[in-house]
Amino acid sequence: VSCIGRRGNFYTHWSDSITLTVSYPPKPTVFLQPSWTRIYSRVIYSGETVTVRCEIQGGEGAQWTYEWRRGQKNIHETSSEYRITATKSHSGGYSCRGRRSSSWTDWSYITTLTLLHPPKPTVTLQRSYTQIYRGTTVRCEIQGVEGAQWTYEWRRGWVDIPETSNEYRINSVTESDGGGYSCRATRSSSWTEWSVTTTLTVIIPIKPTVTLQPSWTQIYGGETVTVRCEIQGGEGAQWTYEWRRGQSNIGSASSVYTISKATWFDSGGYSCWGRRDYVLTYLSETITLTVSSKPKAKLRADRTAVPVGGSVTLTCSVNPSSSSSAWKYYWYRDGKSYEALTNGQISVSEGGLYSCRGGRGKPVYYTEDSESVRIETTVSNRSVVTLYPNWSEIYSGETITVRCEIHGGDTEWDYEWETNSTIKPPNQNEYSIRSASSSNSGNYRCKGRMKSSQHKTTEWSDSVTLTVSDNKPRPVLTVSPSWLSPGASVTLNCELEHPSAGWSFYWYKAVPDLKTYNYESYSYELLPDGRRTAQDSYIIHGQTHTAGYVCRAGRGDPEYHTDHSQPKFVWSADVHSAASLTVSPDRVQHFTSDSVSLTCEGNFTEWRVMTVPQSDPSYYYKCERRTGSTCNIYTSKSDTGVYWCESGSGEFSSAVNITVQNHYYYVPILVSPVHPVTEGASVSLSCSLKTQKILSNVFFYHNDKLIQNDTRGELNISAVSKSDEGFYKCQYSGRESAQSWMSVKVTVSGADSSSSPVWLMVGLVCGVSLIIILLLLLYRCRQSKYSCFTRSIQSESHSPGSSTNHGVNQDETHVYDSVHPGTNHIYDSVTLVEDNRNGSDEHQDVTYALIELKNFEKKRKRHKPEQSAVYSEVKTGAAEDSLMYAEVKRPKKAKKKAGKSSPAADAAVYSEVTLGSFPGQ
Repeated sequence: VSCIGRRGNFYTHWSDSITLTVSYPPKPTVFLQPSWTRIYSRVIYSGETVTVRCEIQGGEGAQWTYEWRRGQKNIHETSSEYRITATKSHSGGYSCRGRRSSSWTDWSYITTLTLLHPPKPTVTLQRSYTQIYRGTTVRCEIQGVEGAQWTYEWRRGWVDIPETSNEYRINSVTESDGGGYSCRATRSSSWTEWSVTTTLTVIIPIKPTVTLQPSWTQIYGGETVTVRCEIQGGEGAQWTYEWRRGQSNIGSASSVYTISKATWFDSGGYSCWGRRDYVLTYLSETITLTVSSKPKAKLRADRTAVPVGGSVTLTCSVNPSSSSSAWKYYWYRDGKSYEALTNGQISVSEGGLYSCRGGRGKPVYYTEDSESVRIETTVSNRSVVTLYPNWSEIYSGETITVRCEIHGGDTEWDYEWETNSTIKPPNQNEYSIRSASSSNSGNYRCKGRMKSSQHKTTEWSDSVTLTVSDNKPRPVLTVSPSWLSPGASVTLNCELEHPSAGWSFYWYKAVPDLKTYNYESYSYELLPDGRRTAQDSYIIHGQTHTAGYVCRAGRGDPEYHTDHSQPKFVWSADVHSAASLTVSPDRVQHFTSDSVSLTCEGNFTEWRVMTVPQSDPSYYYKCERRTGSTCNIYTSKSDTGVYWCESGSGEFSSAVNITVQNHYYYVPILVSPVHPVTEGASVSLSCSLKTQKILSNVFFYHNDKLIQNDTRGELNISAVSKSDEGFYKCQYSGRESAQSWMSVKVTVSGADSSSSPVWLMVGLVCGVSLIIILLLLLYRCRQSKYSCFTRSIQSESHSPGSSTNHGVNQDETHVYDSVHPGTNHIYDSVTLVEDNRNGSDEHQDVTYALIELKNFEKKRKRHKPEQSAVYSEVKTGAAEDSLMYAEVKRPKKAKKKAGKSSPAADAAVYSEVTLGSFPGQ
């Protein structure tokens, strides 16, 4: 449709066209609510509410007016919905139409509503059985109304059951679950009638039991076992069985489940239940079956050798085993069947190679064979371990042999060793350990095995312990005396830190090596007869000067040597040594921080000053502060000690003591000479403070005895004698100094020396005469079986530090001849005494006689007459001796040993004869 306008003769353009479509009104549809499903027939029940709705498709948004009719009768309703609460009058066919303006739609198709009374439900069982058990389901069914939306109510008797669905499941059955069950349903506000009551009877399910045959929860790969499901009280009924392993069904309808040749896959928890008609049993308890790998028997023996007349107990077991009683044990000896027993223990009295295994079940299931155990038969022979040499403790590098010795009979043996050392000896009768090490340490024992019968052995020997130390031993040397009197004997003793057997000793002189700067700066020269002595002591006769000594030990073949000991020194105060040491200031005692100079002199170009400090006597040190020929010390307490000089050519000087006073100001020191004072010389001792050199009113002590107490500050001795030797100290203002030793050196005059040859001849003549007399006396004594002589022991006094001792037998007679100055006599002292050391009635064959001939000249001032004495000594040995000795000793003009007061010390002449057996005896 389009249009145009005109005004007068003027026309507009034609408008755009508008298309109009003329169609018939749509046909409505009737819907029911609930369920907006388009249906044309619906059953409703009295009292139900339903909404009838008229919908015009495509007419949405338009203003419609509606008309309704039921059958041919109009209903006065103009809205699109018509709500009905069902009564009998509401049955019929419903239709509608709509009008917009003056246009009406067609009438909709008719939807029929049929009004009925609600049906009566029926209670049924899921399996149509009036007996209930666990898992039974009760159902409420309304016939002919499938698909309807119902809500249900349940009751048992007059008790409501909280369930709104049409099914009620009884999960746990008890007696209270029995009774009459009924139900009804509701939809909207319409209720059905209660169903007819259905009575149900409760059946308590039976619980099966799972058993094993055999009853072993632990079985092994390859065994057979039967699992059985037993229902107690259900005998004779036709049950169908179901099996479960873990959570998986294993599908067997039989009450027996057989596992043949079990594998690890068969391990697990087994359970079962039974079914008969509609009755199910409970699920049984689970029984766990474990399948392990094939076991191995274990064989133990209470000992490995049958004792003489006894037996050995062998025990066979299968471990682990939870059913050990089910095993039967099979025994084998030397690979052949020996015995089959139900218990796992047997006693055997013959040797052999034994093994066992276990078996159980039918058919018999066997374990693996045990390890074999060798049982020996013990013979009466005895094995002993010995060491050669017999040293239980040796050192790394030594050689030793371990031997196995079998006592009794002459059987040939093979040998077996047992040790906890890391190296096991070979199976031989001896094991030589060359260059031993700590890996050879341990306990060794052995036994023998007869070559003719390998099952016959000795008992194990007792263990012998061998200890191999990695620490090479170092001997410790001691010297006695450490301070010499001229001509005295020095005893060296060598001891090992850990004493053991078999050692021989080597003795050396320490020779200074000035090119070496460590504390072991000495080379070693063997002393005369110092090579491999069996004794651990060595005596040096006539030592006069300072010297150092060393020892070491050795043993075995090849010989094993220890390290050398540290050098030890004997010191001499002799000022006439090849080298000399002077001290400035010339005194023994010094104050702290004093400057002391030590100077070495002699026929040498290289030298050093050595010291052994009092605070650490096991070490010796070299003076480091040297200027020209002098060593300078700035004193401290640690400088107290012994000092001496050593040259590169091996000379040693005299030794001196130096003491450093620790107190600085108020304690005095004694001023006394460092070196010995010559007999007859004058000496002056004084007392000094650090701040005051000259003191008065000083007390002086000799060997702790007060000898001067006056205003003088010095102790003056005009002519020193041997009696003046000893310890001195001073006291000032109540404070004492330390004490120091003053030595007196005795000299030999020229007159004495010139007369020595004369007295030597006199001594020889007198000695021969006396020998003839003694021989006659001895012969007569022998004829009368009476011993006439015994040894006369001359006592000696010693200076401090001397350790020379003489042992005296119990029956010896002591003779002490003292000579007083000024006498001019010859003393002949002969002592004739029976010698009966054994205390028996019979007299011994050994007789000693000591004759002393002493001659003294005219008295001279402070002269020691004993210096020209003549000794004659005769010793007769045992009758069986066949040697005769004559020895004359003429000593040198040696300085007299300090502190020695016995006669004839320096210029004695000795004649010694040792007689053998007498003719005709």
